[in-house]
Amino acid sequence: MSQTTHPAGPVVDRIAQCDWTALTDELGEYGSALTDRLLTAAECREIAALYHEPGHFRTTVDMARHRFGSGQYRYFTHDLPKVVRELREAFYPHLLPIARDWAAKLDRPAPWPDTLQEWVAMCHEAGQSKSAQILLRYGPGDWNALHRDVFGEMVFPLQVVIGLDAPGSDFTGGEFLMTEQRPRAQSRGSSTTLFQGHGLVFTTRDRPVATKRGWANGPMRHGVSTVRSGRRHSLGLVFHDAA
Repeated sequence: MSQTTHPAGPVVDRIAQCDWTALTDELGEYGSALTDRLLTAAECREIAALYHEPGHFRTTVDMARHRFGSGQYRYFTHDLPKVVRELREAFYPHLLPIARDWAAKLDRPAPWPDTLQEWVAMCHEAGQSKSAQILLRYGPGDWNALHRDVFGEMVFPLQVVIGLDAPGSDFTGGEFLMTEQRPRAQSRGSSTTLFQGHGLVFTTRDRPVATKRGWANGPMRHGVSTVRSGRRHSLGLVFHDAA
């Protein structure tokens, strides 16, 4: 699917039709990878409109108050809207082999079971029982500081953000940013324009980096550049829950 394609069929099929070989290679090389279009403009608007329905959310975070940047986001309750639940469940089996491969390369445990339901249950047993699915809203002058979404000891190494507004028409600025701390070198940065309905898969905290001595840990952080005009909404899918 291209930027102008109008996706059809169940969400699980749309995600399955992505070129996961290419996405896996790009994630390994850069720590992030942009998918084809997964949601129609109408579906994006429906999700963004949920921001004005407080009953869907367990809490609201003012980023400036916490010095996270400027803007606002809301954490969904566990009673997720159908499309949000379907997106999360459909992504997990495609991300799982990548997570396990990265763990093997970095000689780390790979505790993630075959199903998302089992993994979430493990998070809850470990005391991480709060939903971490996020709906973010930025206005003119808002931005998100570079950070990692690690909410406890139970961490899934990949997550997804989906653009809900159209860059260039609904807003300007607001690029997705990543920085990579390279072994024995200065950090490297990248920016990605998040198109409406497309997903960006990216690392939660680090990725394996090939060196002359084998695989090394490459710490990474992500954020959002300053929105110059308009309104930018995005949906964050995190595959571990919060303490």
